[in-house]
Amino acid sequence: MSAKNWIELPRVEGETSRQAHADLPSGTFEREIGRDGFFGPASHLYHRHPPTGWTSFEGPLRPRAFDAKAAGAAVPSPFDAALLLSNANTKLRIWVCERPMPTLARNADGDELLFIHSGDGELFCDFGHLSYREGDYILLPRGVMWRLEPKGRTTTLLIEATNSAYKLPERGLLGPHAIFDPAALDTPKLDDLFRAQADEREWKVEVKRRGALSTITYPFNPLDAVGWKGNLTVTRLNWRDIRPVMSHRYHIPPSVHATFVADRFVVCTFVPRPIESDPGALKVPFFHSNDDYDEVIFYHAGEFFSRDNIRPGMMTWHPNGFTHGPHPKAFAAGAKAAKTMTDEVAVMIDTRDPLDMSGAAEDVEDRSYADSWKPR
Repeated sequence: MSAKNWIELPRVEGETSRQAHADLPSGTFEREIGRDGFFGPASHLYHRHPPTGWTSFEGPLRPRAFDAKAAGAAVPSPFDAALLLSNANTKLRIWVCERPMPTLARNADGDELLFIHSGDGELFCDFGHLSYREGDYILLPRGVMWRLEPKGRTTTLLIEATNSAYKLPERGLLGPHAIFDPAALDTPKLDDLFRAQADEREWKVEVKRRGALSTITYPFNPLDAVGWKGNLTVTRLNWRDIRPVMSHRYHIPPSVHATFVADRFVVCTFVPRPIESDPGALKVPFFHSNDDYDEVIFYHAGEFFSRDNIRPGMMTWHPNGFTHGPHPKAFAAGAKAAKTMTDEVAVMIDTRDPLDMSGAAEDVEDRSYADSWKPR
């Protein structure tokens, strides 16, 4: 006997809009209740009051905001980076690197995705050399040896896919070249800089396996490849190469901005785009109850148009199980349509399994964040 994943029986009751996220009944606020992120069945309810109009919010479900950048201290190894949020399938760290790494790093627990929040420099790995700059994603497959030589202070968000591998999301009807052309993924080169760093002095490699570190010592630099071939390698993608999907008549769910996917979470990138121009279309993210995923956003640059008092380098965490959406001031500004473009750059990590917050994140938390939805 076979069965569908979900019971689907679309119905309409009472006063509703004809199209989700557009032409709402006068004086109402739309709330989406959905399953499986934004991929499963969903319903839209139309309320007389804002779904986030609470007067207080207490308990472990409380939404959190904290200064992720402030949690990071300069340390030579990425494995010593400050842990912010984690579960069995991913770890989110903030790492500040000011000097060339004195040892090589090798993560045997899973793929490592670096997002360069600030700084520039050089990356050397098994496959060669890549320069990096602010706004780069650098994907390091599990087991690859690597190190950074920053030109100055480099601040990086580390997103580990524990016991998993990063893949590109399916583009479906959009075609394989939508959002970014796979040809935009840069790969390392065995160039003069790479050959020059392959010296004969002693080098140590720190290997992380099951959360514990081992150290392997070589009488030479093991980054000494003279060639390679295959379809597994380090890749680089800058947010400026991402061309977002847009609709002038409909506010598209954040899932369409997926950049990388792993087994139990997805990494999305919000980049500047035109705001919906249709008079009846919502122009800010809709109120929604995402009851299957924790939602994390790292704010990289610009002004995030659905949030108040959020600065670059901050991070928000919305545990699954409560309704959230734009702050009151942002919602009112969106209704006036004064702006025609968004200017934010942000990284969103949606995890299928609940996250735990570290003490380092709690130390830099803005404990008034839940109050920012209170009616003004």
